[in-house]
Amino acid sequence: MKLGSKLPEVTFHIRVRDESIGGENPFRWQDQTTSDLFAGKNCLLIGLPGAFTPTCSTRQLPSYDELATEFAELGIDTIYCVSVNDAFVMYQWGKALGLKNIGMIPDGSGHFTRQIGMLVNKDNLGFGHRSWRYAAVVRDGVVDGWFEEDGRCDNAADDPYDVSKPETVLEWLRGQTAEKAA
Repeated sequence: MKLGSKLPEVTFHIRVRDESIGGENPFRWQDQTTSDLFAGKNCLLIGLPGAFTPTCSTRQLPSYDELATEFAELGIDTIYCVSVNDAFVMYQWGKALGLKNIGMIPDGSGHFTRQIGMLVNKDNLGFGHRSWRYAAVVRDGVVDGWFEEDGRCDNAADDPYDVSKPETVLEWLRGQTAEKAA
């Protein structure tokens, strides 16, 4: 993605809790488009390689969740995590981590991830197609800040986690706020 690019219009198939259904599994399918999720909002989008994977689960998502108030103070309305996993896995992943401030977006077929140029092959790890690690500040559906880990390629030997850390994004947002105030 390039700065100033509009996110591609994709339909995400999301499971939504609906108590009117009752029973042990009170969820229904709800399609939500990119516009439904990003239009008219300042969002932080975190693209991660996989649910329940070590770096994503023990460091990156918990850190973003813990720092949500600081992101809100800098104008971020919503934080989303997108990963090439199905809706059931994304829901259970968020639940297992106890996330309170991050919406989980399932990109099960990788359509969104492919269209933004971040789909990579991770067959060397037995993952198949997954997202390369990145973060983006998205304002009204347009990319305003882009934080992509170095070395994006198929079957990468390592899984870098530096550029997309929450601290890096917070520093950039603080700089943007300072520029606007000057």
